[in-house]
Amino acid sequence: MNHLINVIILLLVSLGLKAQTMISGTVTDAKKQPVAGASLAIKGSYDGATADSAGRFRFKTFEKGTQVLIISSIGYKTVEMNINITAAEMTIPVLMKQEVTEISAVVITAGSFEASDRKRTAAVLTPIDIVTTASANADVTGALKTLPGAQQVGESEGLFVRGGTAAETKTFIDGTLVNNFFFTGAPNIAARGRFSPFIFKGTVFSTGGYSALYGQALSSALILESIDLPDQSSANLSVTVLSLGGGFQKLNKRKTASWGINYGYSNLDLAFSLIKQQQDYSKTPGGHTADANFRIKTSKNGMLKYYGYYTYNSLAFTVPSLDSLGYLDRFSLKNGNMYHNLSWKEQFKNKWRLSAGVSYSNNRDDLRFGMTDASKNDVVLGNLGFAKNFDLENRGDYFNTKLVIEKKFKGLSAFRFGTEYNHSKDRINFIAVNGQRFPSTIKENIFSLFAEQDVYITNNLAGKFGVRAERSELLNQNNIAPRISLAYKVGKNAQASLAYGQFFQNPELRNLPAVNPLNFQKATHYIAQYQKTTNLTTFRVEAFYKEYDDLVKTGLVNNQPRAVSNAGFGDAKGFELFWRDKKTIKNLDYWISYSFLDTKRDFANFPFAITPNFAAKHTASVVMKKFVTKWKTNVNLSYNFASSRPFYNIQPEAGNTGKFVFADRGMIDPYHNVSFALNYLPKIGKKDAKSFVVYVLSVSNVLNFKQQFGYNYSFNGQRRQEIVPPSRQFIFIGAFFSFGVDRSEDAININL
Repeated sequence: MNHLINVIILLLVSLGLKAQTMISGTVTDAKKQPVAGASLAIKGSYDGATADSAGRFRFKTFEKGTQVLIISSIGYKTVEMNINITAAEMTIPVLMKQEVTEISAVVITAGSFEASDRKRTAAVLTPIDIVTTASANADVTGALKTLPGAQQVGESEGLFVRGGTAAETKTFIDGTLVNNFFFTGAPNIAARGRFSPFIFKGTVFSTGGYSALYGQALSSALILESIDLPDQSSANLSVTVLSLGGGFQKLNKRKTASWGINYGYSNLDLAFSLIKQQQDYSKTPGGHTADANFRIKTSKNGMLKYYGYYTYNSLAFTVPSLDSLGYLDRFSLKNGNMYHNLSWKEQFKNKWRLSAGVSYSNNRDDLRFGMTDASKNDVVLGNLGFAKNFDLENRGDYFNTKLVIEKKFKGLSAFRFGTEYNHSKDRINFIAVNGQRFPSTIKENIFSLFAEQDVYITNNLAGKFGVRAERSELLNQNNIAPRISLAYKVGKNAQASLAYGQFFQNPELRNLPAVNPLNFQKATHYIAQYQKTTNLTTFRVEAFYKEYDDLVKTGLVNNQPRAVSNAGFGDAKGFELFWRDKKTIKNLDYWISYSFLDTKRDFANFPFAITPNFAAKHTASVVMKKFVTKWKTNVNLSYNFASSRPFYNIQPEAGNTGKFVFADRGMIDPYHNVSFALNYLPKIGKKDAKSFVVYVLSVSNVLNFKQQFGYNYSFNGQRRQEIVPPSRQFIFIGAFFSFGVDRSEDAININL
């Protein structure tokens, strides 16, 4: 009997071995040169390989019969080969043709990270990257904070880049400016972005030296491009401990038009009942979001797109008062925000292209500040009454339109020009404790003209030369901003880039109206970069110097801080490193970033040029993503670090001198954060699946590090309190379903 069992086992093993097919071969180009790093995969399966430095590949498969082998590599046209798997071994030669695009020539990259459906490299962050970066919490800007140049600021929303304030970074969707990209924040609590990463197909995170097509950003531009037509009709549903949502996307039979709607509801009651918060919430954060879209193919190369949404959210909480011990400071917020974006791109004969866009947004904030006793009853205490008990009603309307006309020449050279118009109207109503109202209205119209030339002298040498001119009605000022970028290939897959540019920006709304006439603020950027990119790895190092002029200075007018002049100045300099690797360890994708920043500025009420409290000298991130095929699980780990930042308590000098002095100053503790996330995909790899589900578990600050962002001070400056996150840790659990579209192949290919 034992002999019989052994024979049966040997026969089964033998049959199992025979069932496998070994596929091997070599990937070459038209010049018979090997295509190193080419990715090969049998469509709809886990089976595939990566070509070595000689273009050779070898892998096993259990698939039989007619299959599709997909071969892809940066700079080459993707190949789909029909193969018939019948023998135990097969040798398949693969020929790839170079694709004449921006990928095959030198690309100007100084000061930016770029991703799109035309440019896919290891350096950029796709929507999948954003939602699977453990520390990002599925927020676009949260993921960008793991890239060089961005600071780890946790007490205020926004992107702080290379020594600039959050207001110095502007966001554009399909070419037009987005106001209120972030939800309205609460004191010492950073708000996240309003937009889902999955509505975007392209991302340019420019840390400096960006195109003349964009303006009104001293430090950085985040340029987002929305998706086009979906592959097919689909529906989605999400259920998490924080929210419930669903949507539908319909593609017509001719695949020339689509429309879609989505709705989401969020409520943090359950999460906050389990995870203790620093604030005592009487109204936990929550609200409603609804959006709609349509996309129409106007021609073979033309597309009309619309996206719009409405969000409403509210919250209310109290915290112990620093000014009156035993009492509480009260804060409440109601926010409604509406956004519409309509864009049209068309390609005409003789290589003319047109891009036009218009966007409108309306933002309404109702903010209420006050004091209560220990029983949460409102109180008014003496001289603190006016300072502590007041309401703010903010109403803002923003309109932006842009037209870009482009002419393509031989090769990749092109000339583009156009115009842009920005209109804003902000109505601010301060309501004092006695009911007295102090309304103000600020209107602005900015007219812009721009022109830009891409010059490809050879495939190894290219330049971008641009100029932008702006006219501000509010400031009654004009500016002209030249911008130049150069790139040169210094070896295979390697290039060096230089960039220079001048950038102008209006004073922030909080500084208006000013006591005296103000001018544009100005920044001048100088950038040098070296980058080496393959299909699976990216290395880049970048040095920069940024000079600030005409920054806004504030002073005391009738004991109130007011903007008084453009006498401020400053600079920021440093270098940054970035390394991303999808090659060394199978199914492991990781990146490492490091930034060194040396910056000082004299602006606002600073007594002299000092390092601003939002700038750390050293920042670093390590992000790892491991796809475990056997478990059908994506394991994600992130570590974020920032060295000590300065803190200041700046007060008017005694004797009404009009000067400011330090009442307190020092350095906060370094910032550490380790976050962990699991994404389980039970249906991945199943053929002909018409539904797809991802289960998500994420934990922030796994090691429970103490995180400090600065200090709050009492009015008399005698007491201070640390600014810390609302909770030491946060846990997120959710499930995301999609119906009618099989995303298994996307997830497989992303992780090959």
